[in-house]
Amino acid sequence: MPVEHPKALIMSLPPKPGIYRMLGAKGEVLYVGKARNLRKRVQSYFRASGLAARVMLLMQQAQNIEITVTHTETEALLLEYNLIKSLHPRFNILLRDDKSYPYIFISHTQEYPRIGFHRGAKREKGRYFGPYPSSYGVRETLNLVQKIFRVRPCLDSFFRNRSRPCLQYQIKRCSGPCVGLITPERYAADVQQAVMFMEGKSQSLIRDSIKQMEQASDKQDFETAALMRDRIAMLKRIQEKQYITGEGGEADAMAIAATPEAACIVVTWIRGGQNLGSKSYFPRMGAESTPWEMLDAFLSQYYLSGRTIPARIYLSEAIVDRPLLERAFTEQAGKKITLTVNPRGAPRRWLQMAQFNATDALRRHLDSKIDMQGRFEALRDALKLESMPERIECFDISHTMGEATVASCVVFDASGAVKSDYRRFNIEGIEPGDDYGAMTQALTRRYRKVKEGEGRLPDLLLLDGGKGQLSAAEGVMQELQVADVKLVAVAKGRERKPGQEQLFLSGSGRPTILPATSAGLHLIQQIRDEAHRFAIAGHRARRGKTRTTSTLERIPGIGGRRRMALLKNFGGLREVARAGVEDLARVPGISPQLAQKIYDAFHGEEQ
Repeated sequence: MPVEHPKALIMSLPPKPGIYRMLGAKGEVLYVGKARNLRKRVQSYFRASGLAARVMLLMQQAQNIEITVTHTETEALLLEYNLIKSLHPRFNILLRDDKSYPYIFISHTQEYPRIGFHRGAKREKGRYFGPYPSSYGVRETLNLVQKIFRVRPCLDSFFRNRSRPCLQYQIKRCSGPCVGLITPERYAADVQQAVMFMEGKSQSLIRDSIKQMEQASDKQDFETAALMRDRIAMLKRIQEKQYITGEGGEADAMAIAATPEAACIVVTWIRGGQNLGSKSYFPRMGAESTPWEMLDAFLSQYYLSGRTIPARIYLSEAIVDRPLLERAFTEQAGKKITLTVNPRGAPRRWLQMAQFNATDALRRHLDSKIDMQGRFEALRDALKLESMPERIECFDISHTMGEATVASCVVFDASGAVKSDYRRFNIEGIEPGDDYGAMTQALTRRYRKVKEGEGRLPDLLLLDGGKGQLSAAEGVMQELQVADVKLVAVAKGRERKPGQEQLFLSGSGRPTILPATSAGLHLIQQIRDEAHRFAIAGHRARRGKTRTTSTLERIPGIGGRRRMALLKNFGGLREVARAGVEDLARVPGISPQLAQKIYDAFHGEEQ
């Protein structure tokens, strides 16, 4: 039954700030809200008409309302946040966030500092840049820094044991400090410029690079001058792409797209004047019915969780609680925070892009028949990952008795299969049936291209196989200096039945076995099966092509025209193989001597 005697309840409430809790039949908290005036806010729920569908459902289930009076609206906001975080009321919008965010780390203690991906506790001495909205944003920035400044990414254990430059030097992503190809002073200057780049001091960096280019040119050091010229060009292209507005700017651009069934909020992060990328959130829907109400509820959960708050926050919707949130955020951050709607210039472009991404992500989310977002979250929990993987790639090998070996790579994100990023690899130069060698070759070819700037790395890499495939993958990743991708080999159980898979995780000696009902396991099975299907299709196509054309192609004197003439006259390779020497010689362009060679090739006789 709904709340009894609502008029008496309303009149008993004070016209003061505070929070209210709507309780269900068993005393469970259904909804927590804040109010500047508790009496007026609670009264609004008992209107005769005009309530949204979710609010009407809430009021049908609410049996009682409890309140807590606070001194200020800011206290009410903080109390509301803490209660939502601890109680998870079913009618509140709820932000499902990752445990931690990634950073870029530059070490301080070595003669030749390293730059790399970091997530977790900041124990090592050095500079931490971020946090970034996603691992993709970190990797994209790392790729730019390595491409422009050639700072080493390798771990110290790898660095100390080099006797020759590694792949990073060969593809011009490192200056080779491990073997003394650059002086400590020159390397330190490159590191300092990389730091300036990540601090957003691009204009100063370009001016310094121009000076260095001119000085090198005056000294006739044309190699250094060319390097500075290329560096300047890349920095200018990045500025144009990122809409950099000035040095040191920090802001978030936040846009929402919503339907009655779901909402997507996209946050674009601007740090040091640079666009670090964006992240999509699909909060659990609550009683809030309008986009501005959802955005209002999201903002407090997003920023009051201890996250760094930028000085400027640009919003796609005007919200009623803007002054309250500005005060609360300013108090928490220790600096003035402003929330702005309808900005101009570069912030407007950031907000427009965030709005486009939110609308597109919500459309794909609603079009998906399977809740991939939920499966990705279940996989994160099942494998105890620091954060939900944004991109998963899976490799499989297919062949028939070692013939026509093909490796497949399929890609999934939280919206489903990313078929435009699928790849196949025709495997050559290995012993027939050597699945480990095939896996090594495919992974090397795939991720060497990524390290060279084509494509992007996954957060989670699945391998169809067991410990051997995992070991092969670990060797490839070490050689390519890819240290921030989680590897999982998916081995079939003893009876090779679905649901009995053993998962071998990098860094863990014992297999992980998930329950057959696990949504995370279902996702792994779906991705593995798709990789298997894609590999088999590629293998069959390659095998068919090989068996159709290889015999004629191996015969000296048979080129494309003669091969097509034979196939056209006889109607196919099988009929060519059955033909006699005289029949073959009747084909235009085929001499009696060549006809004999063709016949011998199909009948296994010595030529």
